Amino acid sequence: MRDQLSERDGLRAAAEQVADLAGKRAGAAEAERRLHPEVVRAVLDAGFARHFVPARWGGDAGTFTEVSRAVAAIGESCASTAWYASLTAGLGRMAAYLPAAGQAELWRDGPDPLIVGALMPLGEATPSDGGWRLTGRWPYVSAVEFSDWALVCAMVRTDGGPRARFFAVPRAAYAIEDTWFTVGMRATGSNTLVLDDVRVSAEMSFTRDALAAGTAAEADAPCHRVPLKAANGLGFAAPILGTATGALKVWMSWIAEKVRTAPANGITGGPGYDAVLARSAAEIDAARLLLDRVAAVVDGGPVGALETARNGRDCAFAVDLLVGAVDRLFRAAGTRAQADGNALQRAWRDANAAASHVVLQFDPAAAAYAAQAWHRP
Repeated sequence: MRDQLSERDGLRAAAEQVADLAGKRAGAAEAERRLHPEVVRAVLDAGFARHFVPARWGGDAGTFTEVSRAVAAIGESCASTAWYASLTAGLGRMAAYLPAAGQAELWRDGPDPLIVGALMPLGEATPSDGGWRLTGRWPYVSAVEFSDWALVCAMVRTDGGPRARFFAVPRAAYAIEDTWFTVGMRATGSNTLVLDDVRVSAEMSFTRDALAAGTAAEADAPCHRVPLKAANGLGFAAPILGTATGALKVWMSWIAEKVRTAPANGITGGPGYDAVLARSAAEIDAARLLLDRVAAVVDGGPVGALETARNGRDCAFAVDLLVGAVDRLFRAAGTRAQADGNALQRAWRDANAAASHVVLQFDPAAAAYAAQAWHRP
């Protein structure tokens, strides 16, 4: 797919093709609790895995603006595919925090391996022979079935107390347990990754502090100098923006027919269709503007503490707007929206499920923002 597109078309145009394929596969993917292999491959071919990979390894070292808009375009057809596309791009950025030797190992065959990840420090690593012995269980690892590498977080005991580190491990090192049975986002296949006393060499690890601060090893692009919290919410919010946009389009296609035939069928506006349309569209537009600003801030850099906190606030608030819009559309759609396999009920479940992610909760984001804002003139 990538070879068929001119450089001018970019990731956004490739995303349109992915969206078309993902939309056709969405129902079956949800039933099977996994993405179709053709969709997984299409996302990689489109350039999502390589989007943030350093140029010296053949990557694009791209922008947050471009990838978030491309992810949202896919989300209009399939939230799970958009989620996967966003995460594999983001994890390529995180892998750039490995030491140079580790980066060379991970990208030795090119910039497109599918990297999955788990950011919570649920494992334990013990120093051993210049590296570590790593053990742990990490649930909710999206698209893990198709992965080439995993980037997982674990605690390491040090003289100064426990510290969190990330570890890159190849597919042969970990087992997968089928644990993903959910109401929404079913097709992400977010199963549990298991490591049992696996040795990880020193060059395949970096500290969580480095990622949090945005100090990548030998960083040569702005995207590798962004603090994690300044950009992390964007990767989870962009799929929901696409889902809400797609839900609005589906709803409008149904209600427009009712409005056109109103004199004949006796319907004169239903449950406030005009207000539902205007308010939902306005909320989606407002969320899009907020997320565009988040992307512009991290692309423009450097990003300070106040901007980092504001970005987290904006992502959480945008998601609240988006879920509110989808909820309203679903309520106003009538009984037909509740049918099995219906696109609107899937969008409703997916948006609410995705919005439950810890990064997108408004109260902690508000507290972090207020802590910075109160101390600024």
